Amino acid sequence: MAKMVSLTIDGINVEVEEGTSVLKAAKDIGIMIPTLCYLNGVNSFGGCRICVVDAGAKSLLASCTLPAAEGMVIKTNTKEVQEARRMNMELILSNHDRSCLTCDRNGKCELQDTAFQMNVDEIRFDGKDTKHKLDLSSPAMVRDPNKCILCRRCVAACGRVQDIGVIGPTERGFRTIVEPAFKMSLGDVACINCGQCLQACPTGAITIVDDTKKVWDAIADPNKHVVVQTAPAVRAALGEEFGLPIGTCVTGKMATALKRLGFDRVFDTDFAADLTIMEEGTEFIGRLQNNGVLPMITSCSPGWIKFMEHNYHDFLPNMSSCKSPQQMMGSVIKNYYAPKMNIPRENIVSVSVMPCSAKKFEAGRPEFGDDVDVVITTQELGRMIRMAGIDFERLPDSDFDPLLGDSTGAAVIFGVTGGVMEAALRTVYEVLTKETLEQIEFESIRGMEGLKEATVKINDLDVKIAVAHGTANARKLLDSIRSGEKEYHFIEIMACPGGCINGGGQPLVDSEIKLKTNVVKQRAKALYSEDRGKALRKSHENPSVQQVYKDWLGEPGGHKSHEFLHTKYVERDLY
Repeated sequence: MAKMVSLTIDGINVEVEEGTSVLKAAKDIGIMIPTLCYLNGVNSFGGCRICVVDAGAKSLLASCTLPAAEGMVIKTNTKEVQEARRMNMELILSNHDRSCLTCDRNGKCELQDTAFQMNVDEIRFDGKDTKHKLDLSSPAMVRDPNKCILCRRCVAACGRVQDIGVIGPTERGFRTIVEPAFKMSLGDVACINCGQCLQACPTGAITIVDDTKKVWDAIADPNKHVVVQTAPAVRAALGEEFGLPIGTCVTGKMATALKRLGFDRVFDTDFAADLTIMEEGTEFIGRLQNNGVLPMITSCSPGWIKFMEHNYHDFLPNMSSCKSPQQMMGSVIKNYYAPKMNIPRENIVSVSVMPCSAKKFEAGRPEFGDDVDVVITTQELGRMIRMAGIDFERLPDSDFDPLLGDSTGAAVIFGVTGGVMEAALRTVYEVLTKETLEQIEFESIRGMEGLKEATVKINDLDVKIAVAHGTANARKLLDSIRSGEKEYHFIEIMACPGGCINGGGQPLVDSEIKLKTNVVKQRAKALYSEDRGKALRKSHENPSVQQVYKDWLGEPGGHKSHEFLHTKYVERDLY
């Protein structure tokens, strides 16, 4: 049992576990000490000095790194503390690019909010005016060092959480800058475009590449037929862009909003998720029955794919050859829907709305051609809805357009870690046993543990499965397989912690809210709830998927499916 210690914070007696930071102890009793560099579970190094408190020492101490001790007396709101915090904030702002009105983070900037909270009404110091070039090399993210406050939250997200470590502080003093080593750009290093850095960033130093103008231009072109698809995780987070509670599922309002924006057809990537299960499940069964390469690893997460291409070349044969649902849908739209509707392929503009910044990179991979023309994120869709003057909360619900908008419950859980595996097992079990799977919810692979494993009995075979989310956990899993310590038949890996619900393109959440609310868990609950509400919950039961096979593809895993729905991956250097 953990040892408990007693201390006093602003006259309130507090008992906490030994080792708890003073910052957390204070927040737990409702004393909100301001922070900038601190991010719960990601970063805590006391660099910004905004969270200083009086602990009776000779100088003020950073509460985020100060462990609570027996008998400690803490004062968080003395005049000296307030003045020190304000001075530290003014020093941070002294050489910050303060073009707030045109900043992508305006209104969602933690630096802006904290300065307001601390009543900073002047900046008494003139910092060194250093101008850095924007890093526009990534298809997913823009890096603006002029707005960086050197909090290192992005560094911790990339290095500690994801175990990638392609950015870090270089130079010293006023010349310090967070960037890839040797002055390289994001596009030159083994960045996987997962966007966890920009989700961690408190300012506009790392932002999503804005592709909304491309979409507006396409919608305005009378010669273009603009089709949109929306990923499963978007519906669990889009409402946050309009002030709805975290975990509110807004599927019907989202479909209505997309129609009002002017898209000619509104389809659901969930359809392609069901299609993915048909192909990936067939591939897995084929490998099981024909001594294929095992374990087979899912290939729906483009950040994970790029991570594997850079770091684990020897696992290339283990990768499922299936395209991701985004790319499958893009292929179906351009190669099935277009001729079916007698629309020339060149007149189709295929847009996807994704929770994932890495999807922008994926759509540009040369092997996928022009199947998906533009990728926007949940953040960008929110921006478009606001620009159009749509009152999102008052929108009525509507449905996706038929055929390519139809889906099952198995598809919607693709957005959460373990969901792809669970969806695959629902189908694989019934195909192999010829029996109805009564208990379709696989609780053993749900939840937010970094690594999960289970054994599922299918006929006479004990199928060993594993699920990992976050590339740091993926690395641990693959290393255990490489060493011979672990053996599995089937593996799901998602690049982002929690899966797509926590993708780099999802709505930004203030660090204070993250401290109080398990954002990933709430969004996951929304997707599981939608799954339970579906009439059909297994991918092979989707009549629209069955129709597309009848009309065009033939059979899962067949020649035509491999031509349009499968791909290959490549080795990449680390630099």
